[in-house]
Amino acid sequence: MQGDSRIGELRQYAVDQPSFLCHFLPGPGWEPVRSHFEKWADLQGPDPDGSRTTQVIKPILGLDLSLAPEDGGPPMALFKDCILRIYGDTARLRC
Repeated sequence: MQGDSRIGELRQYAVDQPSFLCHFLPGPGWEPVRSHFEKWADLQGPDPDGSRTTQVIKPILGLDLSLAPEDGGPPMALFKDCILRIYGDTARLRC
């Protein structure tokens, strides 16, 4: 979620400790944030000082995204309470 806009939906299909493996279904708010997640998915290889990762994640942090559980539980802030990487139609969630 980004405010009241649904970015997408995660449907868990497996666990690969410490990550939950999910199918990602884009929502109405996906297109404006898509390129940020694609840049992060494209980031490969060593990043010893974390500078490449920081460059890619910083714009995502500015989006103020959260996960809103379907059961009505409290939302989880991305990169504070959990980490989410989206790879096309799949995602990895770590909480």
